[in-house]
Amino acid sequence: MNTKFLFTIKSIAAIIMLQTLFYKFNGAKESVDLFTKLAGDNEAIMRIGTGILELIASVLLFVPKRIWLGAFLTMSLMGGAIFSHLTKIGITHNNDRGLLFGSAIFIFITGIIILVSEKDYIPFLKK
Repeated sequence: MNTKFLFTIKSIAAIIMLQTLFYKFNGAKESVDLFTKLAGDNEAIMRIGTGILELIASVLLFVPKRIWLGAFLTMSLMGGAIFSHLTKIGITHNNDRGLLFGSAIFIFITGIIILVSEKDYIPFLKK
């Protein structure tokens, strides 16, 4: 697959995930409200834990031979976000017109594309 295309989609996914870290780590009201719906009294643990995992995923997307791990972690996190939107949060949260949900779907698809392109580096799939 075209390396410029892969770099572009990895960059977009990482930028989106990294930009949400500001809200998660600073305890922005929107982020606290969202994670309170999901985790109740444990919102801070889930909010900060999710932020740390998104930071790790964003970095791994650019580590040679570990890109597949970053893509898998990205897909896992965004799969959880999509599931949460569909079951507890709702498509629209805080009048965002579905922007968070749409971003999660976009990043999930990006993770799939990256993972498929990196399948040769996944150790347990080698012959």
